[in-house]
Amino acid sequence: MSSSSLGLLLRLVHQHWTQAVEAGLDEAGYGDIRPPHANVFTFARPEGIQVSELTKLARVRKQTMTQAVEELERLGYVERRPDPNDRRGRLVFLTEKGQGVRPIAMAAGRRVDESWAALTSQQQMEDLRTALRRLLEQLQ
Repeated sequence: MSSSSLGLLLRLVHQHWTQAVEAGLDEAGYGDIRPPHANVFTFARPEGIQVSELTKLARVRKQTMTQAVEELERLGYVERRPDPNDRRGRLVFLTEKGQGVRPIAMAAGRRVDESWAALTSQQQMEDLRTALRRLLEQLQ
């Protein structure tokens, strides 16, 4: 693995992260949430957000985001309402059920952080977080 590309390493680490968060959500009774749904929960706002804005923030195709929103709407995690500023637009809002997901996912993420810091060190995890944040800032 020492000669693996950065992209492969990031993907494999992300898969571990995703599986751990999914397990935490499943334990809390949210077993119907799938990884593509995470983009909706991550970027949804209390005042609502259009699918096109979710698409930009998550950097996914509109079709992918639309499908995630439709699935979450069927499952009762989000609802769409008319956009008061755009008569053709609709805003996505988290329902009460949907609002319960974020704290569970964040707690699961903190547990992943802690377990990974135990495998490496707290300083290495902070250095990785800092390097990735700087890289993202430069890419945007």
